[in-house]
Amino acid sequence: DVYGGTQRYFRRILSPNAGIQVDFVDMSDGDTLKFKENTKLVWLETPSNPTLKITDISMVAERCRINHCLLAVDNTFCSPYFQSPLALGADLVVHSVTKYIGGHSDVVMGVVCTNDVALYDKLRFIQNGVGAVPSPFDCFLAHRGLKTLHLRMEASAKNAMAIALFLQSHSCVKSVIYPGLLSHPQHDLAKRQQHGFGAMISFSCIGGREQASILMKNLHVFCLAESLGAVESLAESPSLMTHASVPDEQRAILGIDDSLVRLSVGIESCRDLVKDLEGALGLVKR
Repeated sequence: DVYGGTQRYFRRILSPNAGIQVDFVDMSDGDTLKFKENTKLVWLETPSNPTLKITDISMVAERCRINHCLLAVDNTFCSPYFQSPLALGADLVVHSVTKYIGGHSDVVMGVVCTNDVALYDKLRFIQNGVGAVPSPFDCFLAHRGLKTLHLRMEASAKNAMAIALFLQSHSCVKSVIYPGLLSHPQHDLAKRQQHGFGAMISFSCIGGREQASILMKNLHVFCLAESLGAVESLAESPSLMTHASVPDEQRAILGIDDSLVRLSVGIESCRDLVKDLEGALGLVKR
């Protein structure tokens, strides 16, 4: 249950071209995390994209230590402001700087963080050797975004909670997935592990793909787009957009069906965002 581009890279690029074996497992339960003799790295997203499952980072980190392998955590959904995987035992933390750290949909960049000097030296050498160096202007944009990260995360999360509660009470919504809701099966873990619940929401619309499409086509404040983590609010259909490359049978297992809508909540007026969703949902046939 990871970002569609991550799964595509692992399955269709890394595995066949580099000869690296990749297994996908549900890490919400420690008993399902089985290590092999050749396991070198565990990669996890928490919250996951787009079903917002929460993984106990400390638990997985301990299992990795016992089995002598590294743990890398994609922390993009929470940002450094709402979650600190290195403090929970992770060896590596990655962020899509394009998202919350940049925050303005105007930079394409990634970052790898570690508190291990030996790992840092290896990564620094690889970066220098292959030329994965961002431009000075991209660095300027990322630095500018960091200055307001705390303000944007607080505002977005506050809006997200209000929107999640609104959606939860709407008759055209079958289910809402947001770690801040008591209905989320891992709410307590999210509350313990994170410093906030974030600004990503997924929900299922009644009527399947047809009605979900009507909903998204009639949003005016939310923009229809794949990205996330910016000041503007975005809506997308994972099965048709971000996770279209994931095989149908795998999407079914993950619960990514055509009725699922993913929202990245921005910092606009909460009243405007709720009104926008209310108007679009009003056109959905019950």
